Amino acid sequence: MASMVEDTRTIDDAEAYGGRSLHAQEIDFNDIRTTLQALYAIYDNCNSLHTNAYDEAITTPTEESVRRAMAIQLIINRELGTAKNENPNQGAFLIEELTALVEEAVMLEFDRITERGGVLGAMERMYQRNKIQEESLHYEMLKHTGEFPIVGVNTFLSKNGSPTILPTEVIRSTTEEKEQQIKNLEAFQKRNEKENAAMLTKLKQVAINNGNLFEALMETVRYCSLGQITNALYEVGGQYRRNM
Repeated sequence: MASMVEDTRTIDDAEAYGGRSLHAQEIDFNDIRTTLQALYAIYDNCNSLHTNAYDEAITTPTEESVRRAMAIQLIINRELGTAKNENPNQGAFLIEELTALVEEAVMLEFDRITERGGVLGAMERMYQRNKIQEESLHYEMLKHTGEFPIVGVNTFLSKNGSPTILPTEVIRSTTEEKEQQIKNLEAFQKRNEKENAAMLTKLKQVAINNGNLFEALMETVRYCSLGQITNALYEVGGQYRRNM
């Protein structure tokens, strides 16, 4: 029952739980887990869905792994008949009961955040960060002890012990690539230095007047770097600093 409640969390955000379920050992198995999590989400008519690439536990996804992740959604939506029905699991006692349990847990969490002064108040007390760390530690302990069995990670290991096998292409930026990107940034800023000040001033005015900031950003990014834009918005909106 406990493990099924864990899986039900994928209904609202398949990517959040899916990311945690990726493992470096036997990375090919990650696609199987992601497929099942995507099914939970699609069956419950989620608004948006991101399927993780199987190698995200190790590296930046490769083109091949991303294509496989996209194929999971495409095959479920276009080839699987049950996905064309309106929530095929709806009405089942087991699903209803587990959904009620998850909703109750969510409401209790909202109450805890409210008691701490809302989202910002809870952030000041590092409530969210501590909660995530506690959950991660608990999850890793269950994996370590074997109480939470994961095929290829802590149970049903291969004869080689299910080692971490790197994909053929592991994407890492080289020193030369990093230095080139810095030069590109400097060249971009120099090329647009005449328009820079005016665009940032206009952006700050839009922010102060509570205007359409997204529309202003779409124009500003043509002349200003992310760092310049960020610092400009800090000037008018302040910068959040959490208490340590």
